[in-house]
Amino acid sequence: MKLNIALLPGDGIGPEIVDQAMKAVKAVAQKFNHELEYKQALTGACAIDAVGDPYPEETHELCMKSDAVLFGAIGDPKFDNNPKAPVRPEQGLLAMRKKLGLYANIRPVETFESLLHKSPLRRELVEGADFVCIRELTGGMYFGDKGRKDDGNTAYDTCIYTREEVERILKLGYEFAAKRNKKLTVVDKANVLESSRLWREVAQEMAPNYPDIKTEYMFVDNAAMQIIQWPKNFDVMVTENMFGDILTDEASVITGSLGLLPSASVGIHTSVFEPIHGSYPQAAGKNIANPIATILSAAMMFEYAFDLKDEGKLIREAVAASMAEGFVTEDIAEGQAQSTSAVGDWIAHWIEKN
Repeated sequence: MKLNIALLPGDGIGPEIVDQAMKAVKAVAQKFNHELEYKQALTGACAIDAVGDPYPEETHELCMKSDAVLFGAIGDPKFDNNPKAPVRPEQGLLAMRKKLGLYANIRPVETFESLLHKSPLRRELVEGADFVCIRELTGGMYFGDKGRKDDGNTAYDTCIYTREEVERILKLGYEFAAKRNKKLTVVDKANVLESSRLWREVAQEMAPNYPDIKTEYMFVDNAAMQIIQWPKNFDVMVTENMFGDILTDEASVITGSLGLLPSASVGIHTSVFEPIHGSYPQAAGKNIANPIATILSAAMMFEYAFDLKDEGKLIREAVAASMAEGFVTEDIAEGQAQSTSAVGDWIAHWIEKN
């Protein structure tokens, strides 16, 4: 099979972790006799520095022509610390989501036996936790009208959702729940927000069409509490853009490290696979960042973009082996910490020999 991949390393540790993921991708492609073709393009702060645009048209064209996008991270302190910057790296991420029609972000939250003691939660709470967060990506406050008035002293951000946007993300949520444990939790703030009332209204209309799936409704503040108190009670969670942004980052700490969780952004055109963490500029160039989330994102790429389940499974097994062996980076190391590149090499070598 021919695998045509666009690489968007981005900023900070992005290039380093994407390099490690590609080691695993190349090892799997060779093992299963796939033809691999990949090209790299700019996005984020590095793209602003080079061409003044965080998501250049050339980058978009490459993404559209590719079968999948493997993405690193974007962000740079020089923009984070300048609230008046006219162009920001994050605008590139939003533009990519909009232009590629990436309306759903899929984030699996799964614990690893060898790292349960690293979780801030008690072992009995997190052992066996395994759920999926599905976040709507192209609507809500992040894309609604925003601005200033009253000489800049009043700011506003508008949260807007259409019935069509809500229906398509809920449909995806039900499809995931049908393949898992048949439970869907719809998270909103329907007691306060009109947009959330539309979400709940649409969900209540759709629920009878899925009689074998248990649908429950939860206010976002309650959901934030229950993720910490009873993470094993969740199967598939679906919610709007901003709520999903916050809840998925909260859920990530259950595993013991932000550097372990992958994600997939899917929709109308090419899907994007990326770690959930940021660009971690403090570690850029030091060869200390954890590449596992990006390597697991590559596993999701094989499974979702190419429907190659065995290839994805082999990458996951290699990652689990590296953690069981303790061959990991400093954020999760018990003894001697390994470098970013050494972990990438170890995982690629494990794939080659198994």
